[in-house]
Amino acid sequence: MARPLRIQYKNALYLVTCQGNKRKAIFRDDQDKKLFLELLNDGLKTYTNLLYGYVLMENHFHLLLETPLANLSEFMKWINITYTAYYNKRHKRTGHLYQGRYKSILLEKKAYLDIVSRYIHLNPLNTRLGKKLPLSEKRNYLKNYAWSSLLGTIDHTKRNDIIAYAGVLEPYGGDNKKGRQLYWEAVCSDLPAGIKIKNMVVGGNILGSTGFINRVRDKYLPLRSREILPARRLKNYIRKETIIKALCKETKKSFDEIKNERGVIRQIAMDLLYRFGGLSGTEIGEMMGIGYSTVSMERKRLRAKLKGNRHLSGIIKRIEAILQ
Repeated sequence: MARPLRIQYKNALYLVTCQGNKRKAIFRDDQDKKLFLELLNDGLKTYTNLLYGYVLMENHFHLLLETPLANLSEFMKWINITYTAYYNKRHKRTGHLYQGRYKSILLEKKAYLDIVSRYIHLNPLNTRLGKKLPLSEKRNYLKNYAWSSLLGTIDHTKRNDIIAYAGVLEPYGGDNKKGRQLYWEAVCSDLPAGIKIKNMVVGGNILGSTGFINRVRDKYLPLRSREILPARRLKNYIRKETIIKALCKETKKSFDEIKNERGVIRQIAMDLLYRFGGLSGTEIGEMMGIGYSTVSMERKRLRAKLKGNRHLSGIIKRIEAILQ
């Protein structure tokens, strides 16, 4: 399988995520988190990068990062190697700390900096404890969560010099009392439903308008010949919501019905999401509640069923006509 597409250029904006190996802790206590933020500060200065927001959780972290010098890979390599060495020494362990490489989503800044900033700041509510809290207590929970850039964003007395607060607050009238209050009100308005960005991500690692995606494709993908598969996914992308909507309309079934039925319609859904949505077997499996190997097997079974079956071929062709 081809490795995820990495696109680097000057002043690119990313949501960067690292998760603990086998979902285990990468921060055992506050001392670990403090040291990580110190390293992050050093790295930002060394590599001349801008940080708009962060959250540190027990087994992962998120960074909202801009790279004026197009050096995300160098920056993350330094951060992760340096922190892993510290962590292993302090906790007397060996081996990998993280689960594979870091994940990065390239963002269209104007459209998504604000949304992803709020997504990061809501992250502490995704824990078991956070999910169980009544709505009335979620505000205080976020305000009392010390390992996030939210506090400095809404209260200038709790600022950390490593954060570029002005960029986050610009849509709210600027880095002033009113702007900070409006940002906090926006976060609070997200509390009932949260913010889900996974469904909006194209090809696993780009989030933006069609125009933005096309510009990235035309300017940067021709140089990425070693990553042909992700490039094809990006060029031919269709949002999975659009694919699901077309499938549901054609079959007159809800997506919940489709994914819970062990039948040919579910196989068609997997195939369309793979071919038109650019989703990997793992991503489709997560949507369907099955393993990635099952996705591959079911798509293979579908191809066998399609031979000489005009009814099934007709269903797929009608959906493809809508999507093309």
